[in-house]
Amino acid sequence: MKPERKPRRPHFSSGPCAKRPGWNLEALRDAAVGRSHRAKIGKERLNAVIERSKAVLRMPADYRLGIVAGSDTGAVEMALWSLLGARGVDVLAWESFGDYGELPDLSKVDFSRDVVFPWNGTTSGVRVPDGDWIAADRAGLTICDATSAVFAMYMPWDKLDVVTWSWQKVLGGEAGHGMLALSPRAVERLVSYTPPWPLPKIFRMTKKGKLDDAVFEGSTINTPSLLCVEDALDGLAWAEREGGLDALVKRSEANLATVAAWVERTPWVEFLAREPRTRSCTRSA
Repeated sequence: MKPERKPRRPHFSSGPCAKRPGWNLEALRDAAVGRSHRAKIGKERLNAVIERSKAVLRMPADYRLGIVAGSDTGAVEMALWSLLGARGVDVLAWESFGDYGELPDLSKVDFSRDVVFPWNGTTSGVRVPDGDWIAADRAGLTICDATSAVFAMYMPWDKLDVVTWSWQKVLGGEAGHGMLALSPRAVERLVSYTPPWPLPKIFRMTKKGKLDDAVFEGSTINTPSLLCVEDALDGLAWAEREGGLDALVKRSEANLATVAAWVERTPWVEFLAREPRTRSCTRSA
């Protein structure tokens, strides 16, 4: 039967996500349009995205966060091109590349190697349950694609050396811009290791053997959209008003609970994620 009740906001996607409640174009009225992103006002707005993101996510003070080109995909590729090759690599895959609804055996991960994995899947809705499976005394780096997890789930920063995401996931920002967070261990790898392959300019994060601090202070390598920057700031301001990370996680988990209750009383639907503790709160059924 055709449903008689419809959602007030029937907009949903794994990315880009719906805008915050009450969003309209007036939210972009302070955008520095027509100005260079290298001008003072442009750099200030870009740096504000970095600093406010770190604050909302409770990122450690010694982690570096930058805005990069190519959305989350660009951020992940930037990390892989720049960091891999010093050690062997384990890549964890599920969803479209493995078993739908199930994680691989995380106990078999070799942390003497670099480990690349997504935190959360957006197809069958499977996420790693926590960071307990990640070795604290690991020799390799952990490189985590967390694009549909940050702002909706708690990130165990001490277990993650590289974390990437995009503006259009979770907070509903606009496309084209990626975020790349580096732990001190990742920074040490960057400045002490040179990959044996030519590195595209857009992926370079060092200059003369040192970290290019400007990348992590708002001086982006590419030309960003300052309209998108303003929209990202609007999303962060909403997150702050809502109560920060705890409120965002609570909101996401409440959404999952609503879906779970519907699944429980509906005989013709079920979760692809078989284990409740691995069910995603941002893509779950």
